[in-house]
Amino acid sequence: PPDSATSYTYTVEAESKTKFTEQKQNISSMSNVVNDPRPVVRKFLARPQHEGVGAIVRRSIGRFELRYFDPFLFLDEFSVTAPAGFPDHPHRGFETVTYMLQGAVTHEDFEGHKGTIGAGDLQWMTAGRGIVHSEMPAAKGTQKGLQLWINLSSKNKMIEPRYQEIMSKDIAEAARGGIHVRVIAGEALGTKSPIYTRTPTMYLDFTLKPGAHLQQPIPVSWNAFVYILEGEGVFGNSNSFLTASHNLLLLGSGNGLKAWNRSSTTLRFILVGGEPLGEPVAQLGPFVMNTQEEIDQTIEDYENYTNGFEKARHWSSAA
Repeated sequence: PPDSATSYTYTVEAESKTKFTEQKQNISSMSNVVNDPRPVVRKFLARPQHEGVGAIVRRSIGRFELRYFDPFLFLDEFSVTAPAGFPDHPHRGFETVTYMLQGAVTHEDFEGHKGTIGAGDLQWMTAGRGIVHSEMPAAKGTQKGLQLWINLSSKNKMIEPRYQEIMSKDIAEAARGGIHVRVIAGEALGTKSPIYTRTPTMYLDFTLKPGAHLQQPIPVSWNAFVYILEGEGVFGNSNSFLTASHNLLLLGSGNGLKAWNRSSTTLRFILVGGEPLGEPVAQLGPFVMNTQEEIDQTIEDYENYTNGFEKARHWSSAA
């Protein structure tokens, strides 16, 4: 979670005038041929910083150079060892997607929901009108993972909280030509994820063997990025320079991603894309709304235990 003292308001120009209704995303109509590959337009190295209580994160989206990449608010690659962690804290107005890479984390909230996700597991949490929860290490050693914050449209910001949790064994996977993919959301290599995304989103975990070449379609109107977890690869066009792990690559316009592994070791990265909301964004730490007035109301709700935060009055996690 971000520093709750951080406050800023900014407006995002509408990149698409199209209104969309709540529905399961469907990108199966896209061609599998990427004839207009998206170039890499910006690159950021995510450097370690302290967050929560003793945790270390590598933040790429949500830092001062890249406050927002519509509809994405934050991307953290986190590393936490007990007793460090993310104790009781609130959220409103967006979704958090936690994808474990190593170890395990236990989640507990004021609605009575509690669970542990381990390596390869996923939790897709819709905070909606309000949640207070904790995220703490549940295993010995260092726990590692990714947490992505996805903004919700104004009509969805005050919906009831909900969860989608998928164990590693149940995540859709596919392999072809030296390419392996775990389909967190969206579709790749003819395989679809069962995850429901209120803000239409794709989230793909690719592993490329040496010599492999990927072509992955992306809806033309969506924003998209790559975050490299392991190894180094070539992205965008075949003449690009090699890019190593912990780098975020913002992709420009086009109908898909092309990537090559020209090294002698495995390349692993996530490809994430989403339909821009094109709405104003006002944020105060873990609260994300559309106006400063809504942020002020959220603070009042949280401090007075009202309008979605009633159960926070007498609740604290067991962590």
